[in-house]
Amino acid sequence: MYPDAFEKLIAMFERLPGVGNKTAQRYAFTMLEKSQEQLEEMVEAISGLSRIKRCKTCGFLSDEDECVICKDKTRNFKLIMVVANPQDVVAIERTGSYKGSYHVLGGLISSSKGIYPEELRIEQLQKRIEPSTEEVIVALSPTMDGEMTALYLDKILKDKNVLVTRLAHGLPMGSSLDYADDLTLIKAMDNRRKIENE
Repeated sequence: MYPDAFEKLIAMFERLPGVGNKTAQRYAFTMLEKSQEQLEEMVEAISGLSRIKRCKTCGFLSDEDECVICKDKTRNFKLIMVVANPQDVVAIERTGSYKGSYHVLGGLISSSKGIYPEELRIEQLQKRIEPSTEEVIVALSPTMDGEMTALYLDKILKDKNVLVTRLAHGLPMGSSLDYADDLTLIKAMDNRRKIENE
């Protein structure tokens, strides 16, 4: 029905996660409304993705061998926060509360999806832990795959003589108990703490 180039653009948008045919068509029509200059900027931005690679140290995104975080000499490299994906680094950085280093696994162990430890950057994590490393913070999503990965990391890091901690899980601020799922409530009870009056 549409010209071939337009159909191809719709098909490309449909490959994005969470984008169905109607949304893909809406995106394609939006592109038609853009000026030639705006389209060229988008093409340049997309083609620039070929220069993006993984940081050789932590696995975060970079256009050089090392990312901006690993090159930042003001950070505490005795702390390593383990996350699943680059998006998790961005989420933690947005808080401004963590000044250590990161290690991006590249996913989570998932037998149902056929993802096993050797497919993740776990061996690289083991090599990064030195006698000076004080703590490895496991910051993985509280899902079944996240829990399985956290337990595996705890097991393999036992002989490294390093403190392995986990981010606390529980109820988000402003939520209601009756909307929380069972796992969230269990984690909230497990991670309860004394009320401190300042």
